[in-house]
Amino acid sequence: MRYFFHIGFHGTKYAGWQKLSSAITVQQTIETALTRILKYPVNIVGCGRTDAGVHASQFFFHTEIAHDPDFDLLFRLNKVLPDDIAVFDIIPMQGDPHARFDGVKRSYDYFIHNYKDPFLSKFSSFYPDQDLDLEAMAKAVSILPKYNDYRALSKTPDRVDHTRCNVMSAALYIDEQGYKLRFSITANRFLNRMIRITIGRLLEIGRGEMSVDEFEFYIANKQVPKIIIPAKPEGLYLSKVTYRFLDIEPRSAFSLLGQCEWRQL
Repeated sequence: MRYFFHIGFHGTKYAGWQKLSSAITVQQTIETALTRILKYPVNIVGCGRTDAGVHASQFFFHTEIAHDPDFDLLFRLNKVLPDDIAVFDIIPMQGDPHARFDGVKRSYDYFIHNYKDPFLSKFSSFYPDQDLDLEAMAKAVSILPKYNDYRALSKTPDRVDHTRCNVMSAALYIDEQGYKLRFSITANRFLNRMIRITIGRLLEIGRGEMSVDEFEFYIANKQVPKIIIPAKPEGLYLSKVTYRFLDIEPRSAFSLLGQCEWRQL
């Protein structure tokens, strides 16, 4: 029978989700734990891929389990997994729904703080920019849902069949003290490093190194700039994944960042 596993993970120690032969990944860690518990080889399929150092407050994967375990699999799996990976729910599914291909909506959040803070390290990206033009950055963010092709915001646009995405919403927020920024975006799909590249461009706009018109020109004309510098990975979270048949609120709240009061710019 097919099961969906609802999980979250802190990605700092991992080389992303996707299993690799040369580094420890989240997928590999979970497969090893399930194989140890169920005593047969287990392969899992995730709802997407995350880069090294990127987190997920909500993530789903599916796998087949031959026989219903006669023990509490949720409890045992959480006991075996390291503290930076948590399983919230194990959901039996009818038919063969696919964790990756059946997702209809994905949301990401990216956090930035502009002062050195040991309690935000690895949970948010530190950029010591005190005088960003937030109005220009917010204007650039508002442009994103107006287009449906984001070739200009992809690291490897020629490696995919197409670069079209349906961006349903995008917003920029600031905390009460003005020390933290939060970028939120929802779409049906995302391109390779699209969000981190977008953040990199927004920071350039905030510093006055790129105009909003130039940012829109690249997107509208599907032109990839010669130099692309993605933002740091540690501020990025996959925050929600939605299916037509499954819509669960995330359990995690971005650690201390979830306690902030955010105001949209």
